Amino acid sequence: MNLDWSPEDKAFAADHAALLERELTEDIRDAGRHATSVYPDHEASMAWQLKLNAAGLAAPHWPLEHGGKEWSVAQHYLYANEKAKAGAPSLSPMGIHMVAHVIAAFGTPEQKDYFLPRILTGEVFFCQGYSEPNAGSDLAALQMSAISDGEDFILNGSKIWTTHAQEANWIFCLVRTSSEGRKQQGITFILVPMDRDGITVRPLTMLSGETVQNQVFFDDARVPKANVIGEVDEGWRVAKYLLEFERGGSAYSAGLRIRAQAIEKHALAQMRGDRPYYEHGDFAQRLARAMIRIDVLEVLELKLLSSADRGQSVGAMSSLMKIMGTELAQHLTELALEVAGPSGSVFQPHPTRPGADIPDYQAPEDGYVSGETWQAIAPLQYLNERAGSIYAGSNEVQRNILAKAVLGL
Repeated sequence: MNLDWSPEDKAFAADHAALLERELTEDIRDAGRHATSVYPDHEASMAWQLKLNAAGLAAPHWPLEHGGKEWSVAQHYLYANEKAKAGAPSLSPMGIHMVAHVIAAFGTPEQKDYFLPRILTGEVFFCQGYSEPNAGSDLAALQMSAISDGEDFILNGSKIWTTHAQEANWIFCLVRTSSEGRKQQGITFILVPMDRDGITVRPLTMLSGETVQNQVFFDDARVPKANVIGEVDEGWRVAKYLLEFERGGSAYSAGLRIRAQAIEKHALAQMRGDRPYYEHGDFAQRLARAMIRIDVLEVLELKLLSSADRGQSVGAMSSLMKIMGTELAQHLTELALEVAGPSGSVFQPHPTRPGADIPDYQAPEDGYVSGETWQAIAPLQYLNERAGSIYAGSNEVQRNILAKAVLGL
């Protein structure tokens, strides 16, 4: 087996590394490297999306006819790796990485023509309306109602943990259009403009102090039936298709490897007594085990990308990717917080680039930071990553999916 990159692959990586170096401004790069969660500074992320779109690189994973690239699996991987190495911020996934695939697969020609180009430019910016106060990982328990009224549906209910709802101008929602049959039946997937009368957004303060998440309330909000994706009452199939991309549509390994390497660098530089922290106890062994798990995840991601490239459904593999990626990310934040030492216990978000406002926080007038910027980021990333094993379906639910789909239990 030849595990070396071909000369063409090496040239591809070098070309895109050079492009990233040219296009990444200091502010955008800073937003990527100093992000406190998977959601970087919103304005910087959108500015980066515009630059990538101008270069034809905002959504290389999309179908070719909608603006994607005819790249090999290796090239997709190399591009993700170069972005991680360059410190580029991630793009908000709800549009480009989630609902766009649904629109491309299930949308009408008119829906594709309207939404897909505007998602690329940021003119249409989506948030996700899946979870409800009593329907999170058990998504089919949702109760937000959509009552037929002529050419419209009238929506009542609420969605929770809605990332970027305060910035979004559209939300894709799962709504209940019928209560007959099994709970997975009678669900409809619909696109809703956020400026409709009867829609209210209430920010939620996270453990890190950020207000990236929200609860969205619908009180007799009227939406055209033409905004339904797929068929009325058949939205569960559409919803599951989207979840394949939410859970396994991103390559975790490239970014995780960069983070692990940064932890190693800091652990070698941080002295505890007369030795670097890297040499204390079993820290080096624990970090090495994490790096081995990242290598395993990388192989599985390449297998998944290869399946998707052949038009095959990633199916239960997306659950495996979600479990491994989020649990590794959580473990790395624990190692980083450990290395940060006493400075990692200080709440000091002012030198970082949070994904949203932190209400009521007052930065020191002189800008003082205890330790270095990475030590200020460590506790915020630790707190934010606690949600990783919950969102997109808790990891316990993902293990149940694997038990049924793979083991037949």
